[in-house]
Amino acid sequence: MSSDKPTRAQIQAPSTHYGNGKAATRHFITQRLTGAFNILFALFMVWFVVSLAGKAPAEMIELARNPFVAIGLVLLVVNVSVHMRNGMRDTIEDYFDKGAHSWAMVANNLFTGFFFVVALGAIAKLVFWG
Repeated sequence: MSSDKPTRAQIQAPSTHYGNGKAATRHFITQRLTGAFNILFALFMVWFVVSLAGKAPAEMIELARNPFVAIGLVLLVVNVSVHMRNGMRDTIEDYFDKGAHSWAMVANNLFTGFFFVVALGAIAKLVFWG
């Protein structure tokens, strides 16, 4: 029997902490809510791409500069970033051992943060500078 695997007595004992129940519940709810919002944002993206079809580049930029569209794109980036970070976190927790776990979580946070900053920067460039 592996020493990393908790025994039945350790799991059943209330004095031992086998994870944080509140954090796990918050993570579960966040993942489900962002997933549901991603469905709505997928519909928004379909509308946005269809609206861009056949337009000149100047017309495409004007559509993206519309405040409602720009706010929708920003909310999309925020939602996708949170959902992506949580999903990759689940995978890291399932498949990495304790030694590589912390480095993988740092890489996850850096990658998600990089995506977030670059995507918001691209939207800001379109909105403010065309």
